[in-house]
Amino acid sequence: MLQQTKTFLKNIGLPEGDLYALPESEKRFPDGAQYRFEVPGIQNPGTMKTLLEELERYEIAIHRVTQTKGIMMLTDEEISKMVDLSHQYKVNLILAIGPRAVYDTSASVNTPEGLRMGYRLRGQDQIVRAIEDVKRAAKLGCRSFLVYDEGCLWVLNEARKIGELPNDCKFKVSAHAGHGNPCSAKLLEIIGADSVNPVRDIQLQMLAALRAAIDIPIDIHTENPQSTGGFIRHYEVPEMIRVAAPVYLKTGGSVAKTHSWDTTDADAKQRAKQISLVKRVIDEYYPEALASLKGSID
Repeated sequence: MLQQTKTFLKNIGLPEGDLYALPESEKRFPDGAQYRFEVPGIQNPGTMKTLLEELERYEIAIHRVTQTKGIMMLTDEEISKMVDLSHQYKVNLILAIGPRAVYDTSASVNTPEGLRMGYRLRGQDQIVRAIEDVKRAAKLGCRSFLVYDEGCLWVLNEARKIGELPNDCKFKVSAHAGHGNPCSAKLLEIIGADSVNPVRDIQLQMLAALRAAIDIPIDIHTENPQSTGGFIRHYEVPEMIRVAAPVYLKTGGSVAKTHSWDTTDADAKQRAKQISLVKRVIDEYYPEALASLKGSID
């Protein structure tokens, strides 16, 4: 019976199970690279500038900076400054959609049962507000957005198709949506995801199966805030790259206590240090791994 189901999955283009053999991924970013760096939790232009200046001191190129508190928590001036910094330093700025379960009027998300809803949206009005959040940031020059809800992703993709949003907008699905298998990843790719962040504790054989199912980049936490486990996976990074390329390595999270932590200048410098530590492990144990050059933000 198991083999019949596995054959069915194979026949529809999915892996039969988790790939314990850890096959090497032959997929790449458009520039031929296997990995890029992303720093999450940079909430304002001041700490973004501190981070980017510190990384220049380390002579390390990163490719994404992600704000996680929400677009609605930023002024127009702050958004514009972050967009300007992204152009100046040639990095991709990702702004998070503001409306989410933890900001809603419902208490459900704060109960043991409610934890299962992740950051998903409750009610169509929240979808409207989420779209408005994206529209506002897009008008100010941002083109990449962190999405927490599958329905919201689908409708944003529809808006992108018909020009309601700029057609060069990109959508990254958060780990807070709770996806961790190839079928879910394939669905997200089909409905418009440009990259997907699986659950933070996903194992290597599971990552390999995800990669077999999808072509879009996978965003992988190399470390985590205390609120989501606090674990640090630096020594696994070479294998993450090898089996799951193309990948964005989300690094620096262990500096924060929570997902929406207000990163200080000192925290930003510590996040830069964390990237240098991960880069050391890659250079030591997988020196042939190909990183994108600075400015590769397709």
